[in-house]
Amino acid sequence: MTREPLTTELVAVLVALLGEEPQVLTVGADGAAESGPSDATAMPPALPSGPLQASHRSLQSGLRAWVEAQTGRNPGYVEQLYTFADVDRAGANGRILSVSYLGLTAIGDNPNGWRHWYEFFPWEDRRDGRGQDAHEALARRLRDWAAEDPARSAVRWQRCAIGFGLEGHGWSPELCLQRYELLYESGLLPESARRSGPPVPGLRLRYDHRRILATGLARLRAKIQYRPVVFELMPAVFTLGQLQGAVEALAGRRVHKQNFRRLVEQQDLVEDTGERTTDTGGRPAKMVRFRREVHLERQAAGTKLPIPRSR
Repeated sequence: MTREPLTTELVAVLVALLGEEPQVLTVGADGAAESGPSDATAMPPALPSGPLQASHRSLQSGLRAWVEAQTGRNPGYVEQLYTFADVDRAGANGRILSVSYLGLTAIGDNPNGWRHWYEFFPWEDRRDGRGQDAHEALARRLRDWAAEDPARSAVRWQRCAIGFGLEGHGWSPELCLQRYELLYESGLLPESARRSGPPVPGLRLRYDHRRILATGLARLRAKIQYRPVVFELMPAVFTLGQLQGAVEALAGRRVHKQNFRRLVEQQDLVEDTGERTTDTGGRPAKMVRFRREVHLERQAAGTKLPIPRSR
């Protein structure tokens, strides 16, 4: 029996904030919007990645080496995300097993390679009614897909309604991976195994890296509700308004201002620096810093931030 060659690939989902907008680090050529005219010669970007080599001391050290080699950046905080080993990921020279990592870092002085992550998932940004028309058009196409198979129509539509917050179901930010996989299954993405009409708006990534990115987005959205990882993306000092804006940007939804501040203050997540800023355009806002000891204090109980689940 001939054994299929197996390659282990290391993939990095590196996230940063530019102001209050989430960015993801990519390498390679810029992608073209799939909703516009297609360019068959255009190569979409990819996530930083490379094969595990004998010289790498560990998976994580190999990932850091590839990120630094391809982008010149230190990936900062990283945690293992997920291992992708589906049979249909096989390459020309055998099967590919991808070990992905989620990293939180800062953009710094070099903006090259950073892309707004809602360019890849425009349906995920629900702040202030953004993309409402596109969301309604998407719902119509998903309903058509559900009706294609009468035997499974009800189940298909129930999945769509729950995933996309339709027919009275609340919108859950952390279900972004399920939404991506529904769009893939329904043939509405350019990378779908079967295509059903023109793809929905959004940039694609090389290989199945958009699926890996969706997995990272789902992990981060879930994690900011019970661990203070958002502070890894914040500057040394910031205002509570900037912190709220960062959480809203990651979640793709607005949160209630008073509830947010009450929860942050009740859990002693930040401390006052004694400084004030007028850069907010209104009354002087106090500057705060993250209490690093929270990592230890909240390790068991968790740290909850209010992520809205309503429509």
